[in-house]
Amino acid sequence: MTRIATFYLWVVTLMGTLSLTQAVEPVWQALFDGKTTAGWTSLDGKEPGPGWKVVDGCLHLQGHGGNLLSKEEYESFELEWQWKISKGGNNGIKYWVTNVGGRDWLGIEYQMIDDGVHPDGTIGSSHATASFYDIKAAPRDKPLHPAGEWNQSRVIAKNGKLQHYLNGKLVVEIDTRSPEWQQALGKSKFRGKEGFAPGKGRLMLTDHSDPVWYRNIRIRRL
Repeated sequence: MTRIATFYLWVVTLMGTLSLTQAVEPVWQALFDGKTTAGWTSLDGKEPGPGWKVVDGCLHLQGHGGNLLSKEEYESFELEWQWKISKGGNNGIKYWVTNVGGRDWLGIEYQMIDDGVHPDGTIGSSHATASFYDIKAAPRDKPLHPAGEWNQSRVIAKNGKLQHYLNGKLVVEIDTRSPEWQQALGKSKFRGKEGFAPGKGRLMLTDHSDPVWYRNIRIRRL
């Protein structure tokens, strides 16, 4: 084979490799554009309630706005967002959320709470920030910023494995196919709950009647 032919073969192979890489690279999808609440609905599929406002580029829950659902479902994904809560506040983001009848929805919750101040936010418990709510606790020494300051969170769900990050650090993880998961689930409030954590579902911004702010919410499928 001549040098020219070899060169062209190398170029064609390289272009094919680049095209394949570009085709499978996960694309980030913004879930909040900083201007509107488009992309989120109330539990009955309507526009978010008046308790949800867009203020200074943030999605702000003033309280009593109702839970919000994403319009799409996600299975394996990477979700990122920034958030802050009020003093003594409590909130969270749920994923793999499904309707289990009427207005009842279940999902795994990434807890967001004023640790050690809110009555339900006992430090070191599975109700503290970044925990799998009521399933597995995040460690006491996690890099949490106090109420009123911004935190960066991330959830990675892939092949049944779940990871919770807080301010750039992996703080807690669990495999939903493992004995650890089954044992934790059996001790939780979700024990025997049909339809909990099916491996796919919508996202939910919860409303626990406390002010919370979100920005830079984005997701990509894995």
